[in-house]
Amino acid sequence: MRRTTVLRTGLSTLLLLGAWAATGAGQVAAASSAGQAPAATAEVSTGLVEAMQRDLGLTATEARERMAAEKAAGRIEAEARQAAGAAYGGSWFDAASGNLTVAVTDADRAAAVRATGADTRVVRHTERRLDAAKAAIDALPAPAGVSSWHVDPKSNRVVVSVVASERSDNDVRRFLDRARAAGPVAVAEVAEAPRTFAAGTVGGDPYYTGNVRCSIGFSVHGGFVTAGHCGPQGQAVRGWDGSHIGHFQGSSFPGNDYAWVSVGSGWWTVPVVLGWGTVPDQLVRGSNEAPIGASVCRSGSTTRWHCGNVLAKNETVNYSQGAVHQMTKTSVCAEGGDSGGSFISGDQAQGVTSGGWGNCSTGGQTWHQPINEILGRYGLTLHTA
Repeated sequence: MRRTTVLRTGLSTLLLLGAWAATGAGQVAAASSAGQAPAATAEVSTGLVEAMQRDLGLTATEARERMAAEKAAGRIEAEARQAAGAAYGGSWFDAASGNLTVAVTDADRAAAVRATGADTRVVRHTERRLDAAKAAIDALPAPAGVSSWHVDPKSNRVVVSVVASERSDNDVRRFLDRARAAGPVAVAEVAEAPRTFAAGTVGGDPYYTGNVRCSIGFSVHGGFVTAGHCGPQGQAVRGWDGSHIGHFQGSSFPGNDYAWVSVGSGWWTVPVVLGWGTVPDQLVRGSNEAPIGASVCRSGSTTRWHCGNVLAKNETVNYSQGAVHQMTKTSVCAEGGDSGGSFISGDQAQGVTSGGWGNCSTGGQTWHQPINEILGRYGLTLHTA
């Protein structure tokens, strides 16, 4: 790909930024992983506010206030966890109050937690207890009718999601019985089984592996991160223009769903997430993890830019190819070809699109593999603005 320093209007700009997203987003993730403090947050763009108005039903003022509140909640989450100590039962962002809520099993610890600026709720089970129950469920063979399971701090349970039409299936019922024996469990129903979001070859998209199209996640030094199901280690990668970008240097799926791709042959990296004309292209300034309940947006090569909320963390997703662990569930929609794309909250990288159910016409849910886990696994450094 020919390098250029001048941005052109129209299709040329879109194509150039597509190449940038393939390389630059990775740069952002690296600096944050290395422990550098995020740069000062730029003023929130009008396009981002408009996307949150469209997808979350907020006014412009509400969108700006919510992003500011979520950033504050993210800053105090680690301090609140430390204050709760062994009584910590998880936390989430409460959009109604605009505060971080922390679950504690010891009422005596609540005052110390509130001193950090968080609200508290007294619960029965610690996060450690719930994590142990989930780990036991992870070891169980899951039938196709079981969609996923995760620790839910708000209900203080491990929530197991099953496909509604399969709820009475004997294998599903046996799995639920064994799950309940592992610890406190609640059952939820979903309309469809999860699937990955890779797609067949279509012209004008960020990158291709063989006859599969996927989306670029974030730029790192030397390449970009994406979804593992998009290609195995050693697989060659082509860009939007058909030219060679590089190869998958590492890939894991199932079990995990992450990978990283080297960048060369005239391609380069910048700390940018493509806005597709819906919002301005977004600079990435770090990878601070957004709490449950926070807003999050996704960029992908099929459905482009959509927003929603973080619904759960550390969820195990039962794809037909096998279970994937430590995923983050969101209310953001996605479709085939969006796999590997960027999840971002404000200016903070969150993860790469894995899969989900539904679509962007009728709605659905999508999971992402957290970015900091990917950076740590491969020793990568995120590029930040």
